[in-house]
Amino acid sequence: MTQTDSPLVLAVPSKGRLQENANAFFARAGLDVVRGRGLRDYRGTLAGLEGVEIAFLSASEIVQQLASGAAHMGVTGEDLVRESLPDADARVELLTPLGFGHANVVVAVPQAWIDVRSMADLEDVAAAFRARRGERMRVATKYVHLTRTYFAEACVTDYRIVESLGATEGAPAAGQAELIVDITTTGATLAANALKVLDDGVMLRSEANLVASVAADWTPSARQKARAILARIAAEEEARTSREVRAVVAGDKAAMAREAADAFGARAIFGTPAEGPLTLLCGHKKVAALADWLVSRGAEHVTVGSLDYVFGARNPLYDKLCARIG
Repeated sequence: MTQTDSPLVLAVPSKGRLQENANAFFARAGLDVVRGRGLRDYRGTLAGLEGVEIAFLSASEIVQQLASGAAHMGVTGEDLVRESLPDADARVELLTPLGFGHANVVVAVPQAWIDVRSMADLEDVAAAFRARRGERMRVATKYVHLTRTYFAEACVTDYRIVESLGATEGAPAAGQAELIVDITTTGATLAANALKVLDDGVMLRSEANLVASVAADWTPSARQKARAILARIAAEEEARTSREVRAVVAGDKAAMAREAADAFGARAIFGTPAEGPLTLLCGHKKVAALADWLVSRGAEHVTVGSLDYVFGARNPLYDKLCARIG
């Protein structure tokens, strides 16, 4: 296979809820992930889009493949990107959050520490711990890089990291550490282990992202495939977050469309013909206000419709990718 027709490699999670959500995400964009010969096959394709190779990997492996350039794009959590790649912003581009895999990386201390509510309080505790015991306070975590960076920014210095290999939330009760840095979705597991999150202890609000590699070989063929994928993703996202609003109104429709754009961020689609309804595209959160406004401008009825895709001449996701890879 020549350089010009080499495939674009898209890395997706190989199992679990992340895989299910990633497959559903691509399916909504009209891109069905097809796994070769079954669950044990670690290569696949995107139905209807030739020249794309799917690599089924663990979420942490995806980060390494993106960093090395072995994969062009991939789906993985921002927490793994930030932890695994200290220079993440130089090596990859987070193109868009995907709306699943939500979790926070947090600093959690024992609930019995009733006077410890903030990172500033934690520094006081660390200094007292060192003075009293002659040793540094222990922080159990899998997020070594994120912890060091966040603690340095908060001027907390008197501590040492105990790398956690198992259930991090159990470390304080087991006497392995005084506090933890861990990932949580609801906080229920922390509470069950008599831990609380500091008021300013949310280090990172993470979710799954579509991530692009800066180091990958972005041949013309790979760019073409990326543009096709990102066009569909952008079109589905625009449709999911927008509604088509139609109303029959009298007067200058072009002027009314400009007013709707200024007031509600709406934009006219299919032009603004003198005859027929005014048709606008509006963010779903502002639809009711726009409908009220159109009624106040003489519309007898306002209809609102959902859309499958909204393709445009400009693709913001592809523009973002090109800005990084040149």
